[in-house]
Amino acid sequence: MKQWRKMLRIIFGRTTFLVVSLIFQIIVLLSCFRLLSEYFTYVYGGFVILSAAVVIFIINRQQAPDYKLAWIVPVLVFPVFGALFYLFMELQPGTKRIADRLRDIIKETQIYLQQDVSVEERLQKESQRIGSLARYMNCYGGYPVYENTYAEYFPSGEELFPVLKEKLRNAKDFIFLEYFIIERGKMWNEILEILEEKAKNGVEIRVMYDGMCSLMLLPYHYPRKLEEKGIRCKMFSPVKPALSSYQNNRDHRKILVIDGHTAFTGGINLADEYINEKKRFGYWKDVALMLQGDGVKSFTMMFLQMWEITETKKEDYGFYLPPMSRFKNWLPEGSGFVMPYGDSPLDHETVGEHVYTDILYQAKRYVHIMTPYLILDNDMVTALTYAAKRGVETVIIMPHIPDKKYAYILARSYYKELLEAGVKIYEFTPGFVHAKIYVSDDEKAVVGTINMDYRSFYLHFECAAYLYKNHAVADVEKDFQNTLNQCEEITLEVWRKYPLLSRITGSVLRLFAPLM
Repeated sequence: MKQWRKMLRIIFGRTTFLVVSLIFQIIVLLSCFRLLSEYFTYVYGGFVILSAAVVIFIINRQQAPDYKLAWIVPVLVFPVFGALFYLFMELQPGTKRIADRLRDIIKETQIYLQQDVSVEERLQKESQRIGSLARYMNCYGGYPVYENTYAEYFPSGEELFPVLKEKLRNAKDFIFLEYFIIERGKMWNEILEILEEKAKNGVEIRVMYDGMCSLMLLPYHYPRKLEEKGIRCKMFSPVKPALSSYQNNRDHRKILVIDGHTAFTGGINLADEYINEKKRFGYWKDVALMLQGDGVKSFTMMFLQMWEITETKKEDYGFYLPPMSRFKNWLPEGSGFVMPYGDSPLDHETVGEHVYTDILYQAKRYVHIMTPYLILDNDMVTALTYAAKRGVETVIIMPHIPDKKYAYILARSYYKELLEAGVKIYEFTPGFVHAKIYVSDDEKAVVGTINMDYRSFYLHFECAAYLYKNHAVADVEKDFQNTLNQCEEITLEVWRKYPLLSRITGSVLRLFAPLM
């Protein structure tokens, strides 16, 4: 009986309705284009000219060559459908409105993210190269570099969870949560219990999660339930039954801010597999980072910038940026420099990828990487192979048990050229790696939400923290080595044993990788 009820919920559920609606729209579009091509020769000729114009437009856009090619092929192969579909996806008024609104908000918040000149000067004395990166990030990413920031690294969700709950219980003024995934279960239920109690005691709580959760994980009107508990809540970009490029731009960030002095980020969402209470793909390897001190300011502003996109009432940003002197009696002492940053798909500045490639080009001894996905553009392939070719130990840890079969096959299509250049690849045999880390030369590390794929680099809202000469860098490297001990090395001999069909499929998928 339960199975029948479950099946009926799936058949008549919102997700099924959404998928059927999208498929119906695509079928209607294809039918219309087919009629035009078959019965209106002069119209079809006009579309051929339009396709040529679209190809010229794509070639001259400031985009990655791989992304351009992924669009040019369908436009040329399907002159009618390809050209109109491209124009339909690119000329979305909703996306432009969001981009304009976000641009205005960033201008409003610039005053709160000014670079401390004395910090910048000290960083320049430590390293002109890192100083140049910080200058770029401040000018084009909008985020400064900080001192006086303590960082603590967590090599698993199980180690993070009790600390997260402790910090939430100690909140006095406000709590901000922004996550790609929230799913009911042990992790979220225990956090929600704390949030409810805090809301009753007058602590301001705001929760924002990506609209994809409404498909399978949470009821569509779940924000109303939280509002009834005194918790302000919203979905970012609710998924709707309509073709739209805006629905491609997901909020992939993981940010938790407490009272303006403590922040968490990393790969860990609020669902049970992230603390290994639920087994999906073997052991779930993930990581997180806690910041306390000056650097929390950037994560606070990242959250408020995203929250304000759909708000009409002007926000008092300064209220949520308390001076750290208020907490000096208990805040732990930080070391080195910390640069939290966000990445937006709407500003055409791929800061997430630029930070990764900067590490690869500056590395002297090693670059160690963990990533769940490996869907690379030409710039990233060049940076990885060049690092290895000039003698830098370049090591990537990937999952051995994938969460998405197509992504796994696609990732393996890059193995051969990377291995031939000297890049070392390992797969984590106990399960799935969801961590996103870079660590290099015992002095710099990045921990955040940014995967090594097109979606993270070009389509999603992301965030991370860059650490330079911070004590937590050593903890990131230690975790990498511990994880490496649980991995199988992938050599060219191993790669050659992969099924031929799998290798061919991966090669074909690479053509469409930028759109996946």
